[in-house]
Amino acid sequence: MIELTAGDGHTFSAYRAEPAGAPKGAVVILQDCFGVTPDIRKRADEFAAKGYLAIAPSLFDALKTDVALGYGEDGLAEGAELMQQVGTERAIADIKEAVNAVRSAGKVGIVGYGWGGYLAYVSANSISGVACTVGYYGGGIVEDYRTKRKVPTLLHFGENDPLIPFEEVSQFRAHRPDVSAFSYPGAAHAFNCDDRDGYHDEASKQALERTLTWISQYVEGQPPIALKNAGAYAQAKVDKKKKKKESADDLGPPMD
Repeated sequence: MIELTAGDGHTFSAYRAEPAGAPKGAVVILQDCFGVTPDIRKRADEFAAKGYLAIAPSLFDALKTDVALGYGEDGLAEGAELMQQVGTERAIADIKEAVNAVRSAGKVGIVGYGWGGYLAYVSANSISGVACTVGYYGGGIVEDYRTKRKVPTLLHFGENDPLIPFEEVSQFRAHRPDVSAFSYPGAAHAFNCDDRDGYHDEASKQALERTLTWISQYVEGQPPIALKNAGAYAQAKVDKKKKKKESADDLGPPMD
């Protein structure tokens, strides 16, 4: 764990996971309502294993330190109360400090889960220098469809999520075609957490693959993958332009 200082002077901790070699960039991991749990640390370790400097700020530290709640009703109730007390603005301020803390590693992406999924969505629009953002089943995102996205945004939703009705996800897609929003049949809320009953192995693997591709493209800056026959089509257009230029003195269309 490391310690960071927010703009208002309060300090908060963050779990930091280092890659084996020089980092390809950095990823800020945002917690759900249960705090920086073993699962959130596992996600940070996962990105570090792929070559990124990963950091998971403890967004409850302003009120209560070392929060890692259980997934039962008591943990959910306490987490919901802490979320409400912290609020979105204070959380975004701490996320900004976490982003600043890892800028030396290169471009920075944000990935969040649950409450963190929503924070990843809204904070990326207000924190400068964020390369991309990814949100997993973030409550409140589908209602926040009016604001145009400032950075590349990837979202994951379970089609059987009782907290985020799939009909609302479909409506969100229609309003925000600039967002890549994927849904997973049979998956419920928190389908990515293998410590919870709602874990869905297939959805988790598919979402991770898409997330890593997203982070690779925008944080590492790799060129986009060429579509099949795209190169041949582009070359055909170039050849056609050259042919027209060479025959520019003709009074009629070039002969086949």
